[in-house]
Amino acid sequence: MGLRANPTYRQRRFGAEVRAIRERAGMSTAEAAGVMGMRQSHISNVEAGRTGLSPERLRALAAASGSENTTHIDALVELGQASGKGWWTEYREQLRPSLLDLAELEDRAVNIVCYEPMFIPGLFQTLAYATAGYQGGYALSSREQQGRELDFRMRRQRVLKGEPPRIHAVIHEAALHVSWGSSETMRDQLLRLIEVGRLPNVTLQVLPFDGRVGFGTSFTLLEPAVPQLSTVVVEHVEKPLYLGDPEALARYRNWFARLCEAALPPLAPEGNTEAYLVKNSLGLIQRLLYPLLQEEPHVSARVAEVELQ
Repeated sequence: MGLRANPTYRQRRFGAEVRAIRERAGMSTAEAAGVMGMRQSHISNVEAGRTGLSPERLRALAAASGSENTTHIDALVELGQASGKGWWTEYREQLRPSLLDLAELEDRAVNIVCYEPMFIPGLFQTLAYATAGYQGGYALSSREQQGRELDFRMRRQRVLKGEPPRIHAVIHEAALHVSWGSSETMRDQLLRLIEVGRLPNVTLQVLPFDGRVGFGTSFTLLEPAVPQLSTVVVEHVEKPLYLGDPEALARYRNWFARLCEAALPPLAPEGNTEAYLVKNSLGLIQRLLYPLLQEEPHVSARVAEVELQ
């Protein structure tokens, strides 16, 4: 089998974890090659994500390095043996590899935490809101390409169905004031946000203007069953950064915890009227929503479902 020309994030991450095991044991590539019965050049290609490694050789390296965390090694074996195929596979050659990497990470996640300073998180967006964002954004792409990316974003939301991961989102109040498209678009998006926030697996908080200064950059932490293999995706104007080293994971977990402390209390799925008398995330969203509702001559049944009881 030839070497991979463009390894995926999962393949690169597997290689990085193999390198970390070797380096923690103080082993050179030559020593590791001897332990696993392979050429030194093969080790370099494994660690770069250009080729795989059999479970037997990985376990041999782990044993020689004195690694006792069998849960981590088992998860790493699974990561290395994964096919990488899923619903996102049909978009290969059509979309940026980073988008496919994100979908694969979401598919494997049991916990997702995210912070958004200017936009509604992609997993919570309505089609109209997402469309307005693409059409009014700065990215130069054809309508055909925009259509593919919009379809991809909407299909990502299937992670909310079946056995969904636990999702905790902190959204800055600024994102709720941005007017994309018509007032109807923003009305429906705020309604959608309330509906999603009431899902039992979703925790939604708003960081208010009068709170602590928030981050200017959005980030998402995706945690699989073994947190050691988590990934932070940090948005950037050029391309997103994918970080998996222990220091970065600890840093972003700490930052998210501080954002949660500064944000308003979350929307409670079982909330009652008394609960909404205090200042909280739902109350803020509703205060922004009601003026938009007044612009419509009739309140739809869907709107009535999310009004206060």
